[in-house]
Amino acid sequence: MKNLISTACLAGTLALPAIVQARPVILTAQLQNYGGSGAYLAVYLTDAAGNYRKTVWVAGSKVKYYRHLSDWARGSGLGPAQFDGISGASVGSGKTLKVSVELADVLTDAGYDIRIDSAVEDGRDTPQELRAPLGKQGSGKPVAGRGIVTSFTYDM
Repeated sequence: MKNLISTACLAGTLALPAIVQARPVILTAQLQNYGGSGAYLAVYLTDAAGNYRKTVWVAGSKVKYYRHLSDWARGSGLGPAQFDGISGASVGSGKTLKVSVELADVLTDAGYDIRIDSAVEDGRDTPQELRAPLGKQGSGKPVAGRGIVTSFTYDM
């Protein structure tokens, strides 16, 4: 019996790293020249039904403006745990946001989408600025936004 329990524990320990493996993913969003203050972007994942699942990155550090990223704000509940440690400066007009994040391998090709909401001070808010299926086939392929994001790619 001891051998069976020991074997089961060892098998579980060896399998765990395969379950939680993550890969670096480079997110790149090129913004158009819009002639305004820095843009706030929320990059997040939704499941196949379109339900919010995870915040990936937030560009913009003033929490009071996060409510303008409406779909992300509604899904995340704006809880600090959703953006602590995964936020940075806003992105200027005509500039490029380029960040590296870690995403669990199990999310790839599993029906998840990367979504971006955008907002610009004295400009318009664009919930669901863009949506890109998270998968190996979408890696490196540009997706156009509906607002200030000219092009978005992710590279695995």
